[in-house]
Amino acid sequence: MNTIAIVDYGMGNFHSVARALHAAAPDADIRICKQAHEIQNASRVVFPGQGAMPDCIRTLSESGLRDAVIEAARSKPLLGICVGEQMLFTRSEEGDTMGLGIFPGLVRRFVGPQYACAANSSHDSELLKVPHMGWNRVQQTRPHPIWKGIPDDTHFYFVHSYYAQPNDAALTAAITHYGVSFTCAVAADNIFAVQFHPEKSADAGLRLYSNFVSWNP
Repeated sequence: MNTIAIVDYGMGNFHSVARALHAAAPDADIRICKQAHEIQNASRVVFPGQGAMPDCIRTLSESGLRDAVIEAARSKPLLGICVGEQMLFTRSEEGDTMGLGIFPGLVRRFVGPQYACAANSSHDSELLKVPHMGWNRVQQTRPHPIWKGIPDDTHFYFVHSYYAQPNDAALTAAITHYGVSFTCAVAADNIFAVQFHPEKSADAGLRLYSNFVSWNP
């Protein structure tokens, strides 16, 4: 049985993620997990996050799940989502918060208000609002099994004020544009992580979850 642990440390949209995973992979054993041993026993892990980075890191540590997430990132397929992606990096500008340090890099804040690229608007320019909320095109920068059946420039749903900036450009698996071009997906070995929300991204999001469930890095 393919057992998928959704890490529940109190700061994520866990039930929406679980519903999307059930729809994408009805035969999988999907569990919302609050205990380290549940994560350790799972065959793959989904690591979501929502809210402020300092609160997410603090709550993750207080939950006793921090070490289990780090261990999973070393040993089994792991999908990071939104702040779950950001926490994989070294540090965030949000509260000058230290992340898990799995990937070297900084999580930066969008600078706004400013004027966004005219190519991203039906008008000559538009005021860039922070947080970035809504549908945006995702440009795949390299092939990956998680992109199987998902066309390049597919729209996914975003809600965020910060984005990860990897030190190593080779980590980037996709970019999107919102005032600036930024990394919105990273991949290395057994880890794939995204800034957008697959569970809010209709058929494309379900396909991404389905690809993760069948992915054998």
